[in-house]
Amino acid sequence: MRLTWQTGTLRLREPFRISRSVMHERDAVWIELDHDGSTGHGEAVTSVYYDLDVPEIVAQLDGVRPLVAEAVDPGALVTAVRHWPGLAPGVRCALDAAAHDLTARQRGITVRALLDLPPTGELPTARTIGITGTEHAVRTARELVGSGFTVLKVKLGDGPEERARVAAIREAAPDVELLLDPNGAWAPEQALRNLDALAPLGISAVEQPVAPGSPAELGRIARLSPIPVIADEDAQTVADVRALGSSVHGVNVKLAKCGGIGAALEIVEAARSAGMDVMLGCLVASSLGIAPAVHLAGCARWIDLDGHLLLAEDPWDGIGGTGGALRLSGEPGLGVRPRGSP
Repeated sequence: MRLTWQTGTLRLREPFRISRSVMHERDAVWIELDHDGSTGHGEAVTSVYYDLDVPEIVAQLDGVRPLVAEAVDPGALVTAVRHWPGLAPGVRCALDAAAHDLTARQRGITVRALLDLPPTGELPTARTIGITGTEHAVRTARELVGSGFTVLKVKLGDGPEERARVAAIREAAPDVELLLDPNGAWAPEQALRNLDALAPLGISAVEQPVAPGSPAELGRIARLSPIPVIADEDAQTVADVRALGSSVHGVNVKLAKCGGIGAALEIVEAARSAGMDVMLGCLVASSLGIAPAVHLAGCARWIDLDGHLLLAEDPWDGIGGTGGALRLSGEPGLGVRPRGSP
């Protein structure tokens, strides 16, 4: 089996601001696994938050190339990748995606069918509005609703203007399901004040209102909050989720932070066993990077897989989303292809 890769840059339609950073572009590494005339694809994206840049991704891929070369069965590789040491979750996720893609392609079935997961039709996805001025946010919300989006997620900071911006978005989009995400920007008592003030706006859930690292404090906020609380940065692994127990209302599962499909399914099972809802989230990535999570969409209460929709130009195609809903192509494997290919 042969492992190769190439690098590229994903540029965003507009600057994307969250409470801890502003993103204009993100580098990506696209990997290929070749075996017996079939090719599986996966994507690893860089992340300052996860301390992952292109040289580190490439070094880790180079380190496992001999292990890939020794593999003779793509199906066995799916299991093996989960146990290779020294891999960042984002790199493991890309290898995991390519191994699943290759295995399913060789069998002529989709990854969803390979995993025997529930069938999915059109999947409404949240569309994220970054931290921006109120006028721009309202205009964006109206445009998204006009395009067919029924779920919006609003990124928040810790400024006094944030409540007014959410209220203006709600007025502009009265019928959408509204999610909030401060990315841990609020102090605990500030979080409780904000959640009390925002509750009358009909908010479905808030992600990680306080800084990660104190799950007990997050649980306290969840107990007192009038809005359901979803753990994100505090729920990166199945061990994190088991430690949370039922102290929060839900967890955000991102394949790039947990290490791929198998790890994500473990987290889903742990969350459900604790009575928690599941959100499927993502990083800003191409359709190739988002696609593995789309195959798991039948396992989630909320779908927040819009990272490819934030790009000025997506180099991959196959999961849709521009009209407010994702749809798998039905082609074997992950079901994505380079944009413009037949």
